[in-house]
Amino acid sequence: MAEIRKRSEIEDKYKWDLGHIYPSDEAWEKDYSEVMALAGTVGAFDGHVAEEPKKAIIAVNGLYERISPVYMYAFLRKETDNADSTAQALKDKAMRLYVTAMTNCAFLEPELLEMPEEALQALMQDPEMKDYDAMLRRMLLQKPHTLPKEQERLIAMMGEVAEAPGNIFSALSDADMKFPPIRMPDGSEQELTEGNYSTFIRSDDREVRKQAFRNIMGTYESYGNTIAETYGSSVKKDHFMAMSHNYASAREAAMKPLEIPESVYDNLIETVHEYIPVLQDYLRLRKELLGLDELHLYDLYTPIVKGFRMDLPYEKAFDLVLEGLKPMGEDYIAKLKEARDNRWIDVYPSAGKSSGAFSAGDLREVHPYVLLNHNDNLDSAFTIAHELGHSMHSFYSNTNQPPQKSDYSLFVAEVASTCNEAVMQRYLTETMTEPAAQAFLLNHLLEQFRTTVFRQTMFAEFEKISHEMAEQGIPLTKESMSEAYFKLNEQYYGETCFMDPEIASEWMRIPHFYRAFYVYVYATGLCAAVSLSEKILREGENAVRDYRKFLSAGCSVPPIEALKLAGIDMSKPEPVRQALEVFRETVRKMHEVTGK
Repeated sequence: MAEIRKRSEIEDKYKWDLGHIYPSDEAWEKDYSEVMALAGTVGAFDGHVAEEPKKAIIAVNGLYERISPVYMYAFLRKETDNADSTAQALKDKAMRLYVTAMTNCAFLEPELLEMPEEALQALMQDPEMKDYDAMLRRMLLQKPHTLPKEQERLIAMMGEVAEAPGNIFSALSDADMKFPPIRMPDGSEQELTEGNYSTFIRSDDREVRKQAFRNIMGTYESYGNTIAETYGSSVKKDHFMAMSHNYASAREAAMKPLEIPESVYDNLIETVHEYIPVLQDYLRLRKELLGLDELHLYDLYTPIVKGFRMDLPYEKAFDLVLEGLKPMGEDYIAKLKEARDNRWIDVYPSAGKSSGAFSAGDLREVHPYVLLNHNDNLDSAFTIAHELGHSMHSFYSNTNQPPQKSDYSLFVAEVASTCNEAVMQRYLTETMTEPAAQAFLLNHLLEQFRTTVFRQTMFAEFEKISHEMAEQGIPLTKESMSEAYFKLNEQYYGETCFMDPEIASEWMRIPHFYRAFYVYVYATGLCAAVSLSEKILREGENAVRDYRKFLSAGCSVPPIEALKLAGIDMSKPEPVRQALEVFRETVRKMHEVTGK
């Protein structure tokens, strides 16, 4: 684990340089004042959009462009020291600016949608509005599902009420709920929380794993009636919102605005079901490598490759990433070096710094920024590759699209990052040939598939079932939802695993379910990325050129069409099947390497 130092103790070359956005807080304050004043001017179009729609659209979008650097500077400033009161004040002011702008501009979309469809079509075809045609295209999709302005305002006023189920669940699980402690092998007790559960469930000590599993699931089960009412209210809210906006279902309401056909969801589930026997093969191998007579659900996360470690200080890890990503092209590698050398990246943990890792790509006129918390190991090297994948997606999109088309859909957001990981994985597998390294790398990929493709697809299937129950008038009780979730676990794991009854309550602890119908994108994203990486490694320069078209597309075309530019059609099951064939081959190699 990297040492936690004060930020002042870290060399500047390992800290991002926000001077690329503003040279000082004073310069930020000046721009903040100007943009806040600008936010006050857009209200002149309120009630008059139909008279000057082009001017209104350009004015509102121009304001959002000006807000981006103001907000991002304050956000990034605070992320590296959450205890810095000056940074907190800047972030608070930036949020005030953002809320003010959103409030002042709320009239635009409803007033545009009140215009005749022919007028919106004419606007979309107007050469002067070329930069805004994608925005108008998406808006036209919403027109049949948009209510009169006053009704939309009433629904918008329900915003806080609509968010209540998720907020109640968060308060319960993050603050009020307490879990029995874990008794450690030495007799001591350690606190169990949602935050450290992942550490205990990965423990080498089986009794620790079992306690963590039972204590977490059992506690949620004891709150089951309350959580069932809370989640049931969330599902009913989804159903109400969908029906009130003339959608056939809550799933259609979630997917149609993103321009994703519902067949993508169904294809994913159906194709993953085909490969459950391959998952069983991997689970049997896990059982054998762990030396267990019976594989329980609390045994699925503990490492099966013990004792392997690579010491990878940041410079060495970054060099490994550069080597691994050479198939992506010389100019791609040159841009990664620029990110390292020109201080786009904040590398090490420090007191007050936010945990985890992310790429912030919203700064069109500057460059993406990357936050890391680097530890000197292989997982952190993969994190570098992952976050730089996001950054390169943002860089190419920002470089090749106007501001109004540079943002990309959530559906493709994880593709470039995971593609980087997959390309790097192949390089490491081909160059690190000693058996321990091979086993570690193969299992790294196998666990990505198990937890991201199979597990998230199972979650997506549960969401589909729970919403269909609500739409059919079937009560969403603790018993009905636990029964549905248990049956899904039986389908995915039951052939090989002992079905611990506590797993029936696991649905109660998944916060993603309060934002319905998006977990599937984790699975589709990984499948698309693996298929793309195979294409790049197999076809070389031509595939890389097509991949750049995808990276450069932003939201200029629907996300399914963007991926087609790279030769991947996610509207069909083939990319998911191709990726799962990689999973099958990886299981075969793992058998070979381990001799099991």
